[in-house]
Amino acid sequence: MNDPTTAVSSATAAASSNDILADQPLARVTRDGVEYTLLGTAHVSRASVVAVQKLIETENFDAIAVELCDTRYRALRDREAWRNLDLLQIIRQGKAGMVAANLALSAYQRRLAEQFGIEPGAEMKTAAELAEAQHKPIWLIDREVSITLKRAYRSVGFFQRFGILSGLVASLFERGEVAEADIEKLKQGDMLQGAFNEFAEQSEPLFRSLIGERDSYMSARLRQESQTAQSANTPVKRVLAVIGAGHLAGMTRELEAQQEAPAGMIQTLNTTPPAAQWPKWIGLGVLAIIVCAIAFAFTRGAHLGVSALRDWVLFTGGLAALGTLLGGGHPLSALTAFVVGPLKPFRPFVPVGAVAAAVEMTLRRPRVADFESLRDDVIDWRGWWKNRVSRTLLVFLLCNFGMVLGEYLAGIRILNRLL
Repeated sequence: MNDPTTAVSSATAAASSNDILADQPLARVTRDGVEYTLLGTAHVSRASVVAVQKLIETENFDAIAVELCDTRYRALRDREAWRNLDLLQIIRQGKAGMVAANLALSAYQRRLAEQFGIEPGAEMKTAAELAEAQHKPIWLIDREVSITLKRAYRSVGFFQRFGILSGLVASLFERGEVAEADIEKLKQGDMLQGAFNEFAEQSEPLFRSLIGERDSYMSARLRQESQTAQSANTPVKRVLAVIGAGHLAGMTRELEAQQEAPAGMIQTLNTTPPAAQWPKWIGLGVLAIIVCAIAFAFTRGAHLGVSALRDWVLFTGGLAALGTLLGGGHPLSALTAFVVGPLKPFRPFVPVGAVAAAVEMTLRRPRVADFESLRDDVIDWRGWWKNRVSRTLLVFLLCNFGMVLGEYLAGIRILNRLL
């Protein structure tokens, strides 16, 4: 491997005072005979769109790379991509939380963008469209967002995970107007990092998953694509990479320093850490203790046993039903949650939220219009209850939350009666 040589240049030094590139974060790195031009952008910035246009129109690149994965690329280029969403299958596979998280992140970005009449990710879309117009290859170099979120979630402790969840929830209720100058400051960070605000900066594992690992991943993808092109006898000499500016410094370092083969790095960074088993076993243990406590209560007298059983039914069924109603569920969906919730000991691995959501979909089947307007509806927090797709996700999540809360409250109540 050739020793990498680096030439990092500021656009300010290379452009005149009236040049649009003067204020744009820009770096150039030469590695293994390929010059990579890294353009740092804000994903909701007019200036970033113009900078992309300027670079592609004035410089001759052999390939254009963008900070997108396949899923985000399809969503960006096809506004009707959500129409293909199999909501029932997502719920059955336990992916409802991940889809809701993706929608929340999309809403955060789109809400920032709608003030200024610019499409979120417009600079990425512009880069792809100009590459197509010039018949240049388009390289999608970012890691799948679902893998990034899973690695981030599983990289932190149990209590720190509330920071991730609260960051997503807070992004839905933030309605303050954002000055365009503040949006330009997003060039100093990353959209995912911004969604979790200061928590990402205070948690090294979370920051590494959201930013550091993706710096390594995208740099390795650039090297991999260059090697693939060379193997196909279509070598590239100059590549433009349009990335969030929060990745500029990290990717510059990675392109200089990486020694491992890119395929191995990509495989490692694409691996999802296994979910911790102890929360599941604790949950099953708590459930077993409560069931035994109810059985023991009957040995102490029928009245005490009936009271314990009543507490279990009212707390688990009642709070599962309440969660369903808070999610905007139909009264029959809430009734289903009330009936199914207390039966958890007989189906410990089937979440009550999945049953309630299935009933909700049967009673209020999402229409084509709901899928088409999904991305726009979830921009405002009230739209989550208006759209039948997002409302079904809320029923699933809040019903499960109510059930878990009810389980622990019932356990405390029953044990207090026995003690």
